[in-house]
Amino acid sequence: MWVDHPHLGGCFTYRVPQEWDPQPGDVLSVPFGQQMAGAVALGWRSDLPEGVDPQSIRDIEAVVAKGILPSEFWPLLQQVADYYLTPLAQVVRTVLPPGLLNRSQRRIRLLATTSGDPGACSPAAQKVLQLLQARGGDLAWRYLQHQVPNAAGALRELQQQGWVESHWQESGGGKLKTQQAASLADPSPEGLSPSQQKALQCLQQAGGELLLTDWATKAGVSRAVLQGLARKGRVHLYERPLLRLETGGATAPQDPPKPLTTAQTKAVQAILAALGQAQRFLLHGVTGSGKTEVYLQVIAQVLQRGGSALVLVPEIGLTPQLTDRFRARLGSRVWVYHSGLSDGERYDTWRQMLSPGPQVVIGTRSAVFAPLSQLGVIVLDEEHDDSFKQDQPQPCYHARQVAEWRAELAGCPLVLGSATPAVETYAAHLQAPQQWIRLPLPDRIPQQGIPATLPHLELVDMRQELAAGNWTVLSRRLRQALQQTLDKGEQAILFVPRRGHSTFVLCRSCGVVLMCSHCDVSLTFHQLGQDLRCHYCGARRPHPQRCPECGSPYLKHFGSGTQKVVEVLQQHWPDLSILRYDSDATRRKGSHRDLLEQFRRGEAQVLVGTQMLTKGLDIPQVTLVGVMAADGLLHQSDYRAGERSFQLLTQVAGRAGRGSLPGQAIIQTYLPEHPILAAVLAQDYESFLQAELKQRQEGGYPPYRALLLMRLSSPRLEPLERYCTQVAERLQGIPGELLGPGPAQVERVSGRYRWQILLKQDPNCPWDRSQLAVQLRTAIGHPPQGIRVSLDVDPLRIL
Repeated sequence: MWVDHPHLGGCFTYRVPQEWDPQPGDVLSVPFGQQMAGAVALGWRSDLPEGVDPQSIRDIEAVVAKGILPSEFWPLLQQVADYYLTPLAQVVRTVLPPGLLNRSQRRIRLLATTSGDPGACSPAAQKVLQLLQARGGDLAWRYLQHQVPNAAGALRELQQQGWVESHWQESGGGKLKTQQAASLADPSPEGLSPSQQKALQCLQQAGGELLLTDWATKAGVSRAVLQGLARKGRVHLYERPLLRLETGGATAPQDPPKPLTTAQTKAVQAILAALGQAQRFLLHGVTGSGKTEVYLQVIAQVLQRGGSALVLVPEIGLTPQLTDRFRARLGSRVWVYHSGLSDGERYDTWRQMLSPGPQVVIGTRSAVFAPLSQLGVIVLDEEHDDSFKQDQPQPCYHARQVAEWRAELAGCPLVLGSATPAVETYAAHLQAPQQWIRLPLPDRIPQQGIPATLPHLELVDMRQELAAGNWTVLSRRLRQALQQTLDKGEQAILFVPRRGHSTFVLCRSCGVVLMCSHCDVSLTFHQLGQDLRCHYCGARRPHPQRCPECGSPYLKHFGSGTQKVVEVLQQHWPDLSILRYDSDATRRKGSHRDLLEQFRRGEAQVLVGTQMLTKGLDIPQVTLVGVMAADGLLHQSDYRAGERSFQLLTQVAGRAGRGSLPGQAIIQTYLPEHPILAAVLAQDYESFLQAELKQRQEGGYPPYRALLLMRLSSPRLEPLERYCTQVAERLQGIPGELLGPGPAQVERVSGRYRWQILLKQDPNCPWDRSQLAVQLRTAIGHPPQGIRVSLDVDPLRIL
């Protein structure tokens, strides 16, 4: 048996004793050195790895949990491993919830009885049962081994009878959270008081098993009565695991289905007609066109038919609002899965998803691997967003691509929703319109019977502001519009590309910029804490009073982050209530939900934030959106800069006017004649797309040519340069174009120098993945000490 232990560094081969029958995806207990460890079964081997001594192979100890990774998952995991050129074991580590195997010890838990007489068990099994019943129903396996001869045989006997189960105790947090339950052992009423007889009858009517709190309530008796029944042997008391699941904030009022527009009706009907088929849909709807209502009405039908649904969003910040709306419509069978949950919550949510029955999971990109059975539909909301792509560590997968494979394996529809689809997605529709069916939603949802319109967009030339003597980050036009919005009691959103206060600090005497000592980037000044921070490695240092180079006190802050914009607003409107929505302000668990709820309740008039607020926010009172600086988006040194700029500006403008009030968006720029801004102003996706595709074809970029980016890093520059040159020479035989090696745009991060090599596929000679994997392994060889290599297939950023 080939197994993987994420915390012990890789794959290992074990022998399987005759009494065990592990399958891929099972959790095992295995000996490792002088300790017992948890591991995941990857598969069976027909022969030993080369160079492995048969005498060194050890036996697995036990199968602890069955089907943590369902059997239908393995073709998907293998496909991810093959396409993204990553070992299968590494893919398994990415998929499993963190901490799943990081349990300090194996434990045995007493379960409800199914049938049979404990007296018929072997003496060893009876001894194990007695110890469990006397010690709270949950004991360490090592303790039982020391107390009971032949404990392993006794355990197998009890497991087969359904009396006990194995589990892993969590590290750092004690045992799994549990709740006390009771199961019927002897229904005889003889020798019982009236209250005990009443309680016993209640338990029988409930099927012979209840939580203790529920039992006491239903029977109308005290817990002392129930414990008396346990002492008389009429019931067994045991601990049942309590799932730690994210349940959100206050319960939302029930939300009935909304009437659909003609376009929405056509979209819902088309998707429902494809249930049970691996059909791909592009739900292309302008902002505010009701894409979420389409998702809800489709998913409601999927649940009625006994299926489950998977809904992916790009940001954790989008999950609270979406989850509340889904629970108001679909009830309590909606779960959340993302990295913002604790390890325990993610582990328990995983266990919940393994259970049969219809359910809905909403999560970020890692949720694409949610182990749902009977999957009926997969939805990617804001499918264009870069956050669906993992940059590191490997596998550098894109959730959209994995969702396509998963929909094919499950035989269910895949729905990609966006107002600004990814260039690759729309190009796929143009190339194969029968395989990628486009469902247009061209209009916003009418509000109170009045046709809704897209927000009015306006460009402000900041060069003219400068010429007129306005040196602040707020143009006169934006300041005027903001004042009008406040006077009417409405709300505004201001988008700022960067968090912090000032993007860099410069000495006006010697010209030195204060830099991070670990990275080749400037430090950002944060007003809260009055310190300098690196947004690449997280390093902090106090703000100096004088220049560290020349000793001058004349240090000047340049650039504007979210904190600086809040400061400027407070200077103009001292009594203005403002909320800041960026990664600094949302570090605390649940803060995304809390901030948005405060803003929705009208406790603040202005929301200032970064890209987090550009996606999916639906707040009816917002009538004004201001973009503080569009130029930083337009001039990124990346072939996707135009696409990202168009998408982000269109999306953030779409936050305005989503209720019954008309909206407007004001974009401040020093280059109003830029063609991307012209396309945004005209709200013309088609013309933008055609121009972008033409540039991509001329430059040899996706969707016309596939890319593979090799990232290499080392704490020492010279060995890294030599190794990169050697690798590039070995890669010459791969068909296509090779660019590099060369330093990344930010060459040093966290004390490590970063270089990269880019491979462009020959459009006339597609890569053979298995052959490419061999060629890459040969080229990489054994990197010198300290050098790390990672492969990014289909990179979204070449920096």
